[in-house]
Amino acid sequence: MDTDGTHGSTHDATRRAGQVPKPAGPPPLPPVPLPPVPLPPVPGAPAAGGPPPGGPAAGVPPRPAHAPGPATAFADWLRTPRRPEGPGVWAYGHVPRPAEEPEPTPTRQLVSGALISLLAGLLLWSLLWNGYLGGFWLWPLYMFTPDSWANRLPSVVASYVWYALVAGTLLYGFGRLGRWAELGRRVVRGPAERAAVRARHPEPPAPGGPADPAEWPQLRAAGLDAAADRLRADAAAGRMNDVDAARIRRAWDSVLADPARRAAFADAVHDRGAGACVHPSGARDLPVRAARHDLLARQVRLGTVEDGPRNPYPRRGTGLALDPAVLGTSLLAVGPPGTGKTSRLVRPVVESLALQALAGQAAVVAVCAAGTPLGPDEAYDVVVRIGDPATAHDLDLYGGTTDPDEAATLLAEAFVGDVPGTDVRRAATALAQLLGPFRTAHGRFPGVPELRELLDGVPAALDALRHALHTAGEDGMLRELDARARQAGAHGDPGPLLADRTALLDRPAFHGFFDTTGRHGRPFSLRSLEHPVRVRVDLPERGHADASRMLARLLLAQFAAGATARADRSLFAFLALDDAAHTLTRETVRGVQRLRSANAGVLLALRSLDDVPEELRTPLFGAVGCRLAFSGITTWDGRRFAEAWGTEWVEARDVTSRTVFADQPLTRAVHAFRKLVTGKAVTTDAVTVRQVERERWSASELAHAVPPGHAVLSLTSVRGERAAPLLVRLEG
Repeated sequence: MDTDGTHGSTHDATRRAGQVPKPAGPPPLPPVPLPPVPLPPVPGAPAAGGPPPGGPAAGVPPRPAHAPGPATAFADWLRTPRRPEGPGVWAYGHVPRPAEEPEPTPTRQLVSGALISLLAGLLLWSLLWNGYLGGFWLWPLYMFTPDSWANRLPSVVASYVWYALVAGTLLYGFGRLGRWAELGRRVVRGPAERAAVRARHPEPPAPGGPADPAEWPQLRAAGLDAAADRLRADAAAGRMNDVDAARIRRAWDSVLADPARRAAFADAVHDRGAGACVHPSGARDLPVRAARHDLLARQVRLGTVEDGPRNPYPRRGTGLALDPAVLGTSLLAVGPPGTGKTSRLVRPVVESLALQALAGQAAVVAVCAAGTPLGPDEAYDVVVRIGDPATAHDLDLYGGTTDPDEAATLLAEAFVGDVPGTDVRRAATALAQLLGPFRTAHGRFPGVPELRELLDGVPAALDALRHALHTAGEDGMLRELDARARQAGAHGDPGPLLADRTALLDRPAFHGFFDTTGRHGRPFSLRSLEHPVRVRVDLPERGHADASRMLARLLLAQFAAGATARADRSLFAFLALDDAAHTLTRETVRGVQRLRSANAGVLLALRSLDDVPEELRTPLFGAVGCRLAFSGITTWDGRRFAEAWGTEWVEARDVTSRTVFADQPLTRAVHAFRKLVTGKAVTTDAVTVRQVERERWSASELAHAVPPGHAVLSLTSVRGERAAPLLVRLEG
């Protein structure tokens, strides 16, 4: 199966058209080198292997030494220039466009008009000079020249000055008529702009040259010629893919940061070649790819910017891609069911970050309902299926922390953060008064049944915990437990609400899950984001919707806490929520905003903004840097996007038609005849051009003017670069 999103289709089109295209992406990693693609015979060309009779046929290109295969396609992919022109631009093979739209008048028309006006001017000058039109044009010269100047030098000078004035007037008039100035600007500015583009975007390096990426010049410059030769040989033999190239480059960057790793890197490349520094899982690629990726630029292509007046001219027709530079500001996507949020957005992004995890560049966690098509299980290192007894991994309810206060804060956000009027801090205090004593007495946090008993105030459970603390001499924790006992049953006590929410997880379907004793499965916690892990968490959305939303809130809160608490932030950490409905609280929105400085981000997909509390919608739009509106959203959802995208100054043209009333009889007769023929009165148009401030996208346009399969997307990078809202035709 082809691992690139377009390579397979290009290969089929090549066989149909009988041509050899330049590959547009990296090749897959086959178990053995693929056989070369046979070239079709060229009509009139000699048979393969035979000398051409009488020399090469005219117009027939020479036959290449070998047909393009995986190795040559991979080398071409490495050499293809990547031109980052701003956030969201697909850099692979990007050809920049001019900053402004060219004039609608074609250059050929300008040239022809200039030539015609030049010939007309020469003809008029010839007629004047040779006297065919009389001597009227010399009267001013005769009138202002004294008779005493006749046949003298001043008369000659005055004559030539007058000739120059007349010729200059003709040149100016016919030049304006033929638009010579515009043609001159276009002729002079065109080569200058092309030279500037070539200077900013040089041609790809020549194969085998000192700057050829396929020759690994960075290793040769460091004196590791043997390692570079081994990698070049593996690439030529088809044993290297795009993940290998990105992973080895990442490993070399770590060597530059820590020269002590140089010897280990050289030995690994010498022993394993393209398989050096492999991911701990041993995988060097995903089982299947559903999108087009460029791992050297760390991008995934989502679609193409629509070539229309709604988009800025430099972005029209260009590819649109996402990378960690823009995902680091977090992405909010809103669209009704069936618009492709999962297939056209969530899965490509998760797939891209999973490939980057294999290259040692990222850690990704995908949270979705059970059965959501986010790729096969083999594409992940950890798959947690909540409620499935056959799953090999469990979920750590406390996020891997050992601090009771931190664990209580995360649980309180997940359990009661969505309940209006509930004090989350008071709920966190109530949980901490139970978690701290239990961990002190037993060396672990309580399981779900034990936590429910403590929150319900079951006397046997509280007495057993009090006895264990008394035996251990933990008087401080006994005071915590007594304080919880005094607050139980008081007005505003969050204990009953916490117990009810805990009961959602204390169901037979979840028996054995969220275990803290280590007897059931291997617990996964979001404290492992310092490693390049690929995780998918399947939630039981169908049978336990409330429990699934609570777990999604817990995972979002744990991710925000774990990503910002990392000691090593070199890996890009990302959380993708396929359905973020009812998962956002005031504290998690603040946590999303803090992720930008922690080299982390989240993707929040929503069916509607109604799934977010009213008081959190404005802070949510301010917390994320990337906003995407699918086709079919409602006008009230579109109003939020319109307010977030703001306004811009545009040129408005107002045309006013006015009926012409003639005074002369002949003119009135002509107007009457024209009205009789055309059926319309004679009018004149008054055009008013002014600068007005208008919304970039109005709520009505977002609801009704976005075609199916399209979306409007604005991007912001972690460096502060912005891309205005773009109408994008999504792929997939």
